[in-house]
Amino acid sequence: MMTEYELRTIWMIFIAIGIGTYGLRLSFILVVGRMEDLPPQFSGMLRFIPATVLAALIAPTLAVLSVDPGVGLDVAYTRVVACLVAVGIAWRTENVLATICGGLVVLWGVQAVV
Repeated sequence: MMTEYELRTIWMIFIAIGIGTYGLRLSFILVVGRMEDLPPQFSGMLRFIPATVLAALIAPTLAVLSVDPGVGLDVAYTRVVACLVAVGIAWRTENVLATICGGLVVLWGVQAVV
C-alpha cells in the first residue's frame, strides 16, 4: 500500500529533521565549549572520529547492495584495487595529495584496462 504525503507534510519533515540535526550539533558545541578540560575517555574517543568518518565515506563505494536477481553485495573490484594502492601510498608517504592522485591514477588505469 503506497501512502502519498502532501507537499506541506514533506517540507515539515525536512524542517523537523534539519532542526533536530542542528540542535544536536549545537548542543555538542555548547557542552564542550564550556568545559575546561575534557575527560580522558572523551578525548580518547575524539581521536578516532576522522578515521571513522573516512571509513563511512569510503566503504559504500567499495561494496554496493544488489537486489538483482537476489539480495547480495556487489564488490567494485576496480575501486578496491585503487583503495588498496591509495592506502599503501598514504602509509608510506603520509601525503594527502600524493594519496589522492595515486589512487585516482590507479582507478582510471584499472578502469581503462577492464
